[in-house]
Amino acid sequence: MKSMLNIVDINDEIIGEKTREEIHKHGLLHREVHVYFVTPNRELIVQHRAKNKDTYPDLLDATVGGHVEISDSYQETALKETLEETGLKIGMSDLIFVNKTLKRSKDKATQKINYSFRTAYLYIYRGDVADLKIEHGKSQGFSIWPLDKLVNLNEDDKNKFIPYILDFAVGQLIKTLENIKL
Repeated sequence: MKSMLNIVDINDEIIGEKTREEIHKHGLLHREVHVYFVTPNRELIVQHRAKNKDTYPDLLDATVGGHVEISDSYQETALKETLEETGLKIGMSDLIFVNKTLKRSKDKATQKINYSFRTAYLYIYRGDVADLKIEHGKSQGFSIWPLDKLVNLNEDDKNKFIPYILDFAVGQLIKTLENIKL
């Protein structure tokens, strides 16, 4: 059975349900979360997406990301996806709200359209990246990128990232971290 997700309107009100596949094929508005792990040394931990993902395969992504499932909130999804994708059980008090954006993008490789309200959270990770659990079949693992290096990447390194993730990291994420003691 294919999993169903809520479709929402421009006010983020639920207006229906469709499969994940239908949502991305037709560019239907839905809900997502991202959780960005940053170390006390101002390094971003990114997830390397599996080569067979239906959107943005084999690219670097947020540490944690996922669709908000039917009857779940953004917050519940952030906690659930963090556990599934990293093996860490954290609480809402561990997450720092960054923003909620409306974003539409098209994956050049697969032609799938991602049109979503995306809520982003920051998590200060004080452990070793090697301790993070890889979600097999969905991820190839994690890597660490110093935030100051992300600002001046060469074209080859830029092409390793989902464009939105890199833009977010060098913009909103760095700005948010200016007011946080690591």
